[in-house]
Amino acid sequence: MSVLIVISTAIAFVMAWFLLKVGLTGWVAMPITLAVALGITYFFSRGLTTPLRQMRDAAEAMAEGDYTVRVQTGTDSNDEIGMLARSFNEMAEELQHADQMRNDLIANVSHELRTPVSALQAMLENLADGVVEPTPANMESILNQTHRLSDLIAFLLDLSRMEAGAASLQIERFNFADFIDETIEPLEIADSGHAHTIDMHVPDDLTMEGDQDRLRQLFTNVIGNALKHSPDDTAVLIETHENKTNDTIVTNVVNFGSQIPIEARSDIFRRFVKGKTGPGTESGGTGLGLSIARWAAQLHGGTVRVVDDPRGADFEITLPKHHIQADVAKSARSGDA
Repeated sequence: MSVLIVISTAIAFVMAWFLLKVGLTGWVAMPITLAVALGITYFFSRGLTTPLRQMRDAAEAMAEGDYTVRVQTGTDSNDEIGMLARSFNEMAEELQHADQMRNDLIANVSHELRTPVSALQAMLENLADGVVEPTPANMESILNQTHRLSDLIAFLLDLSRMEAGAASLQIERFNFADFIDETIEPLEIADSGHAHTIDMHVPDDLTMEGDQDRLRQLFTNVIGNALKHSPDDTAVLIETHENKTNDTIVTNVVNFGSQIPIEARSDIFRRFVKGKTGPGTESGGTGLGLSIARWAAQLHGGTVRVVDDPRGADFEITLPKHHIQADVAKSARSGDA
């Protein structure tokens, strides 16, 4: 802008001097000089205002729901307008990503709800029409579908809490081995028929501080995921040890079904991402379990990740033995990121 003013002023001065030199009066030279100066200013200023006009048009398009528009001019410049153009494009990308996530959420939830609801409807219609008898097996099938619906609703409620960042923790001290025993008991019941065994190596005298309900979500989802992706008649290993140097409790949940590729290890913790299934493994699920598991771990200032293990897929859960305050936990999560 400064260069433009200097150039316009210099040209106006030279032109006024020249017109006066050739004998024109000031009343004639002045309008001509002003017109030329304004023309030059307008011509050169278009390069400055083009990105602003594009941003105006893009903002109007985004207001109407089109988040694909971008500013094309001025993004390579290092001045304020170039910085504004790049920031505008970054904002547009974030809005487009958020809109895509919203659409994906609606589509995935609709898909997940449709399956158990359709199954329930078909079963109940058959019962009402007398096509099938209300045998214990049929009633158990209906009960299983209602459990699936209940789990999905619970997952979605946890997801809404996770998005809102609202989660209160009820901290208490408890025996870790007893906690794991209580956690795997319903998993073993639900897993009946697959002939999985759960081998535990957890010290009996190990204690920790935390919210048992949230931690039960964490371990239930990780162990349940290991059972789901293990072939029948195989074992799932749970190993726990205390890291006294870092004052943490480290638990490894290992299934011997399949390895997880390195490039997929971060994706499986994203919402609605389902792991691949192989022969003898169980399909289904919401794709929310591991995402909620990571959230529950982070609430306690801990982590959950996939580590290298020649035996199979190894999920390593690291939790502080003693409760840390929310601001410390937040700082720790930022450091992990």
